[in-house]
Amino acid sequence: MQNFAPIALFVYNRPQHTQRTVKFLQQNELASESRLFVFSDGPKTAADEEKVAEVRTFIRSLEGFKSIELIERKQNMGLADSVIAGVSRLVKDYKQVIVFEDDLISSPYTLTYFNEALNRYRNQEQVMHIGAYMYPLKENNLPDSFFYRVATSWGWATWERAWQHFEPNIDVLLNQFDSSKKHAFSIEKTMNFWKQMQDFKNGKNNSWAIRWYASIFLKGGLTLNPAQSLVNNIGHDGTGVHSGINDIYNVVINPRPIKTFPVEFKEHPEAYQIIKHFLAKRKGTLWQRIKRLIKEKLS
Repeated sequence: MQNFAPIALFVYNRPQHTQRTVKFLQQNELASESRLFVFSDGPKTAADEEKVAEVRTFIRSLEGFKSIELIERKQNMGLADSVIAGVSRLVKDYKQVIVFEDDLISSPYTLTYFNEALNRYRNQEQVMHIGAYMYPLKENNLPDSFFYRVATSWGWATWERAWQHFEPNIDVLLNQFDSSKKHAFSIEKTMNFWKQMQDFKNGKNNSWAIRWYASIFLKGGLTLNPAQSLVNNIGHDGTGVHSGINDIYNVVINPRPIKTFPVEFKEHPEAYQIIKHFLAKRKGTLWQRIKRLIKEKLS
């Protein structure tokens, strides 16, 4: 009998987003066979208390999963500490975990993809992370799924054997990078991953995700990714603590299950080049950037 991975859902003060995220999770093929653990962070201010309470009331009414446990934090931990604590708890108890935040809608096959991949690569040390999101890449001939270096944080899964390599100390991570590693880490300077590391060091962000990617990168790890995204982030509407208003990363969710998985344990070279091209061109021309800035300011 297969043991399906538990789902960790991290929520805060966005009841409508949480309801949509859960609705799509409930429609997943494996929802009724999956344990759901909802980590509800405590309110940061008195103004947040009502929305936090509304989210918790909704979670208590839930059905459709094998079991549901609501973990209510009395104090505000912040997303990073909440994710690290929740993931650490579940991989200790279940040896694997699927992670969602409260602003992700999913395909009916997202949980199937995660569980198939978790089983397939369970003992492959180099594979450290399974991502469900993929950028809106233009038409390509990429396989259903492929290995890549970057760990995406919008719907993901991992094992205890990989998570044990997570290094939360930014100084320990920074000290392992030389110029060539910085270049490779930032996808040849097409993405600001190295700046995110420096910003964390300087207290300008509190990202668990950049530290997780760095931990994987420094171990020479691989991440599994779908060629067409199995999730979409609905949080880029100005309501999120860490998300602004942006449509660059909106995607059409893959309506079909993932049928093929890579058997060669190396980064897919064509996927790397296609993603690098997307990252380099993602913000568009100067005029497109100006129009997007105006739209964001008026929203």
